[in-house]
Amino acid sequence: MVNLLAAEALHARWPGADEGALTRARAELVRESALAALARTLDLGNELTLGAGEIKTGGFRRDSILADALEAIVGAVFLDGGYEAARTLALPWFEPMIDALPSPRDVGRDAKTRLQEWLQGRRRPLPLYALLEESGEEHARIFTVSCTLEDEPGLQASGQGRSRRAAEQAAAESVLARLEGSTIAK
Repeated sequence: MVNLLAAEALHARWPGADEGALTRARAELVRESALAALARTLDLGNELTLGAGEIKTGGFRRDSILADALEAIVGAVFLDGGYEAARTLALPWFEPMIDALPSPRDVGRDAKTRLQEWLQGRRRPLPLYALLEESGEEHARIFTVSCTLEDEPGLQASGQGRSRRAAEQAAAESVLARLEGSTIAK
């Protein structure tokens, strides 16, 4: 039910978007972590009745439980009141999430992919990523990575993350933002 409502809201918002963009956007809205975040904004965890074991282990904070509970509420409203009742309940919940999505062209595409496509579209060489530093204890590593444009070495940015990939994404996002905001990109 949540999938259907999200798909309907996205189609209404972006009627000209292609199927791939709509599918990626829907996946962003209904993934477990997004539904759990929504459930947290509704303070749903504190309303759940859980067994003693789940209470001890913090089940009311677990993404899987929160996401499932949110879907169950929407499903229960649908079974009790029909499609319009479920739609009326859930669509306002998704509006801020839809507003926060990037353009249909960019939704679901990570920063490294967007940067690569931006550069390739202008026949420029691909960026170079280099690991600058690893710090922190083994269970809580922090990676720092640089992203440099081969044909414009002065345009460089670094990013940090809990994994090398996350650090590369952060660095790529910074370079892309600078490119899109510069006169070179226009």
